[in-house]
Amino acid sequence: MATRLALSEQEVREALSQLSELALIRVSTEDPTQRHAVAPHIAMEILLARQQAEIAAQQRRIEESRAAAARLISEFAHHRADAAEAGVQYLTGLESIRDYLLALNNQVQEEFLTFAPGGPQTPTNMRASRPLNQKLLERGVRMRTVYLCSIRNDSATVAHAEWLTERGAQVRVAPSLPNRMIICDRRVALVAADSGNTSGGAVVLSTPGMIAALCALFESTWNSAEPLLSDPAQQQNGLTPQQVEVLRLLGEGRTDESIARSLGVSPRTARRIANTLMAHLDARSRFQAGVRAVQYGHLLATPD
Repeated sequence: MATRLALSEQEVREALSQLSELALIRVSTEDPTQRHAVAPHIAMEILLARQQAEIAAQQRRIEESRAAAARLISEFAHHRADAAEAGVQYLTGLESIRDYLLALNNQVQEEFLTFAPGGPQTPTNMRASRPLNQKLLERGVRMRTVYLCSIRNDSATVAHAEWLTERGAQVRVAPSLPNRMIICDRRVALVAADSGNTSGGAVVLSTPGMIAALCALFESTWNSAEPLLSDPAQQQNGLTPQQVEVLRLLGEGRTDESIARSLGVSPRTARRIANTLMAHLDARSRFQAGVRAVQYGHLLATPD
């Protein structure tokens, strides 16, 4: 066939394969090495029947998928209804959090409270928050934010905090924060689902009891925090609040990486602070540093 048609063997094989797919040829029942030509009108009937069978199978798969999706939606709606009744809503991903905040900001009337851990804020987060914050402040909403002390070492975050204060917001800093949190009008709170990955998701809480507890936590932290633009305070023992916090974390047996996350600094910086404190206390180990911190009055003794 290749010789008679002046084609290569590969071209002939490809043509036979295509004709077979179109049902225009089939393997001979008498000799499997031979091909048998099928009349075009019969081939058309075979091809249509084959396509109808494929369409029917695809339709079955679609119906099965639709039924599965309906079951999932039903189960999810049930869980969401239960969660909504309990005053809990879950948000997944950074975009979902930003969309929710955009809608929430339009509803805030009086007060907007924020814990902003993680140390220096990312340029993306600051850019995204500025328009929302400006609208709140222009409406006369009282805004209070607590950052970590470590932002004092980041000029961009300090500039952003100053931008907030110039427009009427109040900003303080604390040596550590429990989690990222936003409370609006003391009626709804947005809390990071994972303090180690605050962009992964969030929990929206609206139960009065939960809100009251979170507001009390905020007020306690706010009262012990320092104004951003003030000089870092020193206690009577000569240590800053950040250094005292490091001593407390060391006493808990925390690693440099864990301490760094709490302070919003690099592990190297956390290690340097810890080593400086050990030298200050003339301690040979972190455990000894914790004992001497209690002896010297830097930390309160932990009850047995």
